[in-house]
Amino acid sequence: MGLIAFLLIGLVAGFIARWLVPGPDPMGWVGTMILGIIGSFVGGTLAALLFGGTLELSASGLIGSIVGSIIVLMIWRAMGGERTRVA
Repeated sequence: MGLIAFLLIGLVAGFIARWLVPGPDPMGWVGTMILGIIGSFVGGTLAALLFGGTLELSASGLIGSIVGSIIVLMIWRAMGGERTRVA
């Protein structure tokens, strides 16, 4: 049950991050879930750095996941997102 809850929190966090930072992000619900999951780990690491703690791989709560997802989304856009390359 913990894995399903983790995936659902990732999906919700990714959706809220994409809603708060509108723009052209052509990703489906799986991409949004992955964005939220990665954002959760980024949020957990950021919280450990700011508030003290160990820097081990850990997930954060919903607010930390949303903040981390926004950071990951902004980095994704700065890198160019899903650019198509013509060879």
